Amino acid sequence: MKRAMDYVLGTAVFLILLIIVVSVTWQVLSRYVLGTPSTVTSEIARLLFMWLALLGGAYTFGQARHLAIDILPLALNGRSRQLLNTLILLIVAGFAFFVMVWGGWQMVSRTLASGQITPTLRLPMGYVYGPIPVSGLIIIFYCFIFLGRVWLNPKSEGGFTIDPQQAPAPQERD
Repeated sequence: MKRAMDYVLGTAVFLILLIIVVSVTWQVLSRYVLGTPSTVTSEIARLLFMWLALLGGAYTFGQARHLAIDILPLALNGRSRQLLNTLILLIVAGFAFFVMVWGGWQMVSRTLASGQITPTLRLPMGYVYGPIPVSGLIIIFYCFIFLGRVWLNPKSEGGFTIDPQQAPAPQERD
């Protein structure tokens, strides 16, 4: 299930980045070579950048490549490390749910209800804020995967390793 999510999310992030590069390249060419700047491409790039940043952040979290201060989890062993990593994942999942999913959905639904649209493309502004709850759901999905690793394979590095079979065993304390 995680591999499927990784593949879909990685492909989506790649395609979004590709569209942004093509859009910005066309913007530059149309402005400086053709002399008539395209107004649509700059808005496309701005909208897709929101999706790229949030989906890319969720993907990075799922790959355990996010920025983390891990001095305390690495200093602990055994049950204390397992409990601390569980607490960390529950805090991350709580933030993702309450701020990103619930709060993000409130913002999306209010914006859609207000009828606001983007200036050039005339798309509902709720689509601009759509990646907030979507990426929150993806982060929660990855939190459950990591929680499973923490509890089913306690010798892994807190469940945050990509392949728990290759995780080094924790060092014994004297």
